[in-house]
Amino acid sequence: MSMQRYELEAWLGDDHGLTDDQIDELLQQADEINDRCGNDQDEAREALTAAYRLLSEGPDEVTADLAQRRADARAAEADALAGLQQIAITRIGRGDATESGFARQAGVDRMTVRKWLGKN
Repeated sequence: MSMQRYELEAWLGDDHGLTDDQIDELLQQADEINDRCGNDQDEAREALTAAYRLLSEGPDEVTADLAQRRADARAAEADALAGLQQIAITRIGRGDATESGFARQAGVDRMTVRKWLGKN
């Protein structure tokens, strides 16, 4: 479903700083994004935000910001996984949890839990 210009302008708000030609370009990109992302509204919103930022900021700044966000997210994931591994080792070692039960609770697969436990 195509985004209408009034919908895009409502999303942008009054103080967007884009020209009419830039709005037309963003509207075209919005349609492409919606086709590509399908029902994933979070992904579509992030892609549309990036497309807007490319029109209103420098591409190097946008790229650097998103690369930093990705690096931060990866670091946060690594930290969380280290914590989950320790909890798995402790709880499963005590008999407080099963491999499959802990895997479901932690949002990982059982093979990941087995690897954490040193079981290949």
